[in-house]
Amino acid sequence: PTSRNTYKCIFDEDFKYVLLPVSYGIVCVVGLFLNLLALYAFIFRIKTWNASTTYMFNLAVSDTLYVVSLPLLVYYYAMGDNWPFSVGLCKIVRFLFYTNLYCSILFLLCISIHRFLGICFPLKSLQWGHVRYAQRVSVIVWVVTVACQSPVLFFVTTSVKRDTITCHDTSSKDLFGQFVIYSSVMLVLLFCIPFLIIIVCYCLMARRLLQPTRGISRLSRSKKKSVKMIIIVLMVFIVCFLPFHVTRTLYYSFRSWDLSCQTLNAINLAYKVTRPLASTNSCLDPILYFLAGQRFMKFAGSKMPGKPQNEMALGIVPNSHLGTSNDTLRSSAGGTVSETEGFIPGAEGGQDASGPEGFGG
Repeated sequence: PTSRNTYKCIFDEDFKYVLLPVSYGIVCVVGLFLNLLALYAFIFRIKTWNASTTYMFNLAVSDTLYVVSLPLLVYYYAMGDNWPFSVGLCKIVRFLFYTNLYCSILFLLCISIHRFLGICFPLKSLQWGHVRYAQRVSVIVWVVTVACQSPVLFFVTTSVKRDTITCHDTSSKDLFGQFVIYSSVMLVLLFCIPFLIIIVCYCLMARRLLQPTRGISRLSRSKKKSVKMIIIVLMVFIVCFLPFHVTRTLYYSFRSWDLSCQTLNAINLAYKVTRPLASTNSCLDPILYFLAGQRFMKFAGSKMPGKPQNEMALGIVPNSHLGTSNDTLRSSAGGTVSETEGFIPGAEGGQDASGPEGFGG
């Protein structure tokens, strides 16, 4: 085909009428249950919030908003790409997908930077890790993401062919070139740059954690576990988000090139397969929240009342995207921030423990 008749290629998409309904159905059921459970834990079980809790709560809200839209897609693909609902609902469903995708990435970025400061610059984390600051950052993330994804509401549309109504995840033929440009800008701003920052933060945290420190051997083992967690969560991030963005970029680019229909079919297949991978993040986040919750119960019950207010434990909890452990910090006031493995919801006396702490719910 040429750039003019690329759209005349007939894609073999029978596989997606099984793959997408099944995968989206599983994500919907599991993700909705776990995220509602996580929200319940955040709202009713966590008495003292901190910066990490704030970011994770917003992440859970984003995941919940996305999974509640999945039944429409399950029905759509199960019916063989036949959209029986309105054009507006088609736009909203696609908008929620991209909003969740990039909200997740940006909140992971917030958590990564927050914990990076707690590990490498503990004193700065006391300044920038307050709950009110995290709340303002969360509002900015939502505003930026919604603003950046609002063009999706313009581009996405439906088309009628015979008796079938298609809810496109891109745009009409006339606007496809503009949509590719828009998607490329979003790729750089909301995926490439945040992902690069997250990798840099994790590498610096890993280097800091691997440095030999004084203390008993248990702390060294704790640091090794934290480094392993960093590797694991990076792999989760790569599996969920990287394949989708790579295959989508190739899919959009190749549709404008002079390529054979066989090549386009292969790229289309890869793109459709990686779309459910991007959705699985909505299930992975709350699962790791609750894994962290086991430590929360252990350490929350061992808090000692009457601690001096200049002594804070910068707790670290692994979640779906981060896992770290603390170095010992001696503050200018002479207090010691002890290395702690687990979640500390807040310092005694009503102060916010503003290190890289947090509970996933």
